Amino acid sequence: MERIDELDKKILQIIMRNARIPSKDVALQCGVSRAAVHQRIQRMIDTKVIMGSGYNVNPKALGYTTCTYIGIKLERGSMYRTVVPELEKIEEVVECHFTTGPYTMLIKLYARDNQHLMELLNDKIQHIAGVTATETLISLEKSIGREIPVHFKKDSKA
Repeated sequence: MERIDELDKKILQIIMRNARIPSKDVALQCGVSRAAVHQRIQRMIDTKVIMGSGYNVNPKALGYTTCTYIGIKLERGSMYRTVVPELEKIEEVVECHFTTGPYTMLIKLYARDNQHLMELLNDKIQHIAGVTATETLISLEKSIGREIPVHFKKDSKA
């Protein structure tokens, strides 16, 4: 991964707070040209410093009131590669992680309600070949949701 400099960090701090901010406003805050900001952002996209863009949609506004984390145990850890494509078919699954600890995998999903969650578990997830056990944790409230902070060198004034 390419190293990012202090200007890149300043740009990241600004666009992480508001991804829709015009490049001219970022340029003004950074004291550089709009073209420089555009080139820097494009380079950070190309080098995967910036991954994805878009809008964050409130799942509750779409009728998904239950946020759930599910620990999944597999027969063998190597089955992860075959289980992930099956989980991708379940549109309510929004994250999947291959983990250490008591679970082979940890997924995050949204369900309309507890009945819908039970259907997802009993009729879909637990029917995937290799899944031997699941443990469900329902999120009662999201208290923190943020990106990793961007830090500057201690001698930087930014």
